Amino acid sequence: MFSFSLLKGISFDKLPGNLRSILDTKPSIANSNQALRELFSFMDFTSLDGSDNQAKIKKLCEKAVSFGEQGLPYPAAICIYPPFIATAKQALKGTPIKVATTAAAFPSGQMALSVKLEEIRYALGEGADEIDVVISRGTFLAKEFHIVYRELDAMRELVGKQTLKVILETGELGSLENIARASEIAIESGADFIKTSTGKITPAATEEAVYTMLLVISEHYRSTGKKIGIKPAGGISDAEQALNYYWLVNQVLGPEWLTPGLFRIGASRLADRIIEHIL
Repeated sequence: MFSFSLLKGISFDKLPGNLRSILDTKPSIANSNQALRELFSFMDFTSLDGSDNQAKIKKLCEKAVSFGEQGLPYPAAICIYPPFIATAKQALKGTPIKVATTAAAFPSGQMALSVKLEEIRYALGEGADEIDVVISRGTFLAKEFHIVYRELDAMRELVGKQTLKVILETGELGSLENIARASEIAIESGADFIKTSTGKITPAATEEAVYTMLLVISEHYRSTGKKIGIKPAGGISDAEQALNYYWLVNQVLGPEWLTPGLFRIGASRLADRIIEHIL
């Protein structure tokens, strides 16, 4: 089914050297105040812990709102488990912050499609603005690409006009070529964003994985004129690391991608680290 045409424009042997060349041109953190502020508006402020409860999610939302009260941009979204959607919607009422949730057997992706779709249906019924789904890496690694595509296509149809982010869990895919293949399948199935990780395994987001995904997005845009978003997520708690992703997006896709509609960064501790540099 898949010719993986987008991969033909990527030189995987040159990728590490090209990546380092791009990052070597990045401004210092001392000269990146504006970029650091912008990162707040790209943030999916996240809590995905087994210990989450209604009170904890309410506090998370209150903290997100407090950023705006400090003169910082509001985060793009709160990302939480489905049972807390209604709590978040109420706590964020009157703000521009969206409510994102995980679905489709997060974080493993190992469940029948009918159950994955029912979880998405529940999340939409609770009022979620954005749905972050995860592929089955086992299915992908078995080279059953048509099944991965079919599942994502069904999810896309169900999600409708709401934002669909597809998590690849790049740390389990085994190679940059596989990351590129999974990116293309997600894009062809209708993903609005492709996302690195669930945050539940190591490694999570890496510069190599994100750069590979950006190259696929770039090839897709060159071929079709359609822009797809990118979301690094998982273990991003350092302002310097976040700036690396900002710079890669800027250099590979261009400044027009530096908007919440095309660039997100999954984070929980990152906000406090950024504030240390700009307040």
